[in-house]
Amino acid sequence: MTEAERILLDLLDVERLEVDLFRGTGSGGETPTRIFGGQVIAQALAAAYRTVEDRLCHSLHAYFIRPGDPSIPVIYQVDRARDGSSFTTRRVVAIQHGKQILNMSASFHVQDEGWTHQHPMPDLDAPESYPARSDLRHQYLERVPEKLRGELLRERPIEVREVDHLDPFNPVAADDRNQIWFRMGAAETADTRTQHLLLAYASDMSLLSSGMRPHGLSWFTGQVNGASLDHALWFHAPVQFDNWHLYAMDSPWTGQGRSFNRGSIYTQDGVLVASVAQEGLMRKPKT
Repeated sequence: MTEAERILLDLLDVERLEVDLFRGTGSGGETPTRIFGGQVIAQALAAAYRTVEDRLCHSLHAYFIRPGDPSIPVIYQVDRARDGSSFTTRRVVAIQHGKQILNMSASFHVQDEGWTHQHPMPDLDAPESYPARSDLRHQYLERVPEKLRGELLRERPIEVREVDHLDPFNPVAADDRNQIWFRMGAAETADTRTQHLLLAYASDMSLLSSGMRPHGLSWFTGQVNGASLDHALWFHAPVQFDNWHLYAMDSPWTGQGRSFNRGSIYTQDGVLVASVAQEGLMRKPKT
């Protein structure tokens, strides 16, 4: 297990303070200046899971209300909305500085039998055919201020390989379809709930970038202000995140300072394990 993988697993192990009150670490995630959205979602789901027995999450719906401060912990308050015969519902509020930074509803379901169908996975080359994101970042080292180079090259817990990589400093207008392969080796021994937490964390990676692609924009151009506004995730099938998964994303619409993005997550052999939808802020910086 790498140090970055250990840090992520520790982030997802929220501390119980009271029966339905939990505390999560703010620092150590994907971004240094504000808490990565996927981290808050995953910690909120971890807190909800600590109040549920014998059922797995099948869906969650979250709203990002304020940026998270990585310098202090996050408090998660769980409301046990309903414990039914087939479904369990939880509402989680994430709090910093006495204010909400996220609220989320999550639903948990007994494992029922039923009919099955899914859309096929896109036909793409194997993940090893594409360069690792960590290798690509070395190519841009000279174009980043020296004080930021350490952050650019910092080891990340999740291995990512982009199918259609764009130069982040000089992006060209491209198709909104945005596909990455990703995995985390240390997930091999993780339990089912932790697999869900890891996928929830990773589901916020690269998704908002999909709406920027048709406009030749990226986080590095300084031409766009962006942030996740809400996030929805549905679990369909068992997850084993130490194996490669394809995150096939697209952005059917942008407008009015917002971007709508969606994604489908498949195992390497084509099983659809999760679906994602997110709307994000996407507007010009104020002058």
